[in-house]
Amino acid sequence: MTTAITRSGDRRISPVFVGILAVTAVTGWATWTGFAEQPGLAVFLFVTAAWIVSLCLHEYAHARTALHSGDTSVGAKGYLTLNPLKYTHALLSIVLPVIFVIMGGIGLPGGAVFIERGRIRGRWRHSLISAAGPLTNVLFAVVCTAPFWLDALDGVPRDFRFALAFLALLQVTAAILNFMPVPGLDGYGVIEPWLSHNIKRQVEPLAPFGLLLVFALLMLPAVNQEFFQLINTLLDSLGVHGLERYCGQDLYRFWQGTSEYCSISS
Repeated sequence: MTTAITRSGDRRISPVFVGILAVTAVTGWATWTGFAEQPGLAVFLFVTAAWIVSLCLHEYAHARTALHSGDTSVGAKGYLTLNPLKYTHALLSIVLPVIFVIMGGIGLPGGAVFIERGRIRGRWRHSLISAAGPLTNVLFAVVCTAPFWLDALDGVPRDFRFALAFLALLQVTAAILNFMPVPGLDGYGVIEPWLSHNIKRQVEPLAPFGLLLVFALLMLPAVNQEFFQLINTLLDSLGVHGLERYCGQDLYRFWQGTSEYCSISS
């Protein structure tokens, strides 16, 4: 790969990202210890902050891979600082996915960092740049589910376990949605370099509407059922069972009141 040179300031981690990490750590501690007077609020802040961290790292993975593939412009654009305010579409990359988690409880593919594809040579490099983001979600999913499939939950407090299960759900849905070969999503970006010019020209106008197409498909009962059946089967196989996921989301949406069933579950 190309050796990329950037200024040290272009790679310095942003105080904004450090602040998000701090919120994740403090609220994770509060969830673990039961320190918070309102456990649901602590879970909400912990999961939301951790989700934003994963979104930042998702975009960072795209940018870092692009940097080493030939696009040295990503440093000057601030993409290597992990600052979500530097993204091309901060609203799509951060705000909308967080709102969707609050409303729908699944990991929404966010916006994007702008990669100057003309600087990059080789189809494999283009594919790898697109794949780097959702692969980050896969890594997060592995980390979140590890205590479950390693049977290492002894001593893990109930609320933290529930929060981790819900966070795992978000990462798995984000990875699967991002890898869909739909124009505008990373999955299409992986296969696009290998398509003929004629096909790419025909598909290109659909790219701005790709996410809307996914939403429309998920509104169809049959598609929705199959999609969540896939998610549930995958998480069940990793030891993250339905009760834990349900109670994690239940605690997260604390303003609706915690289910009595979850409050007595262990």
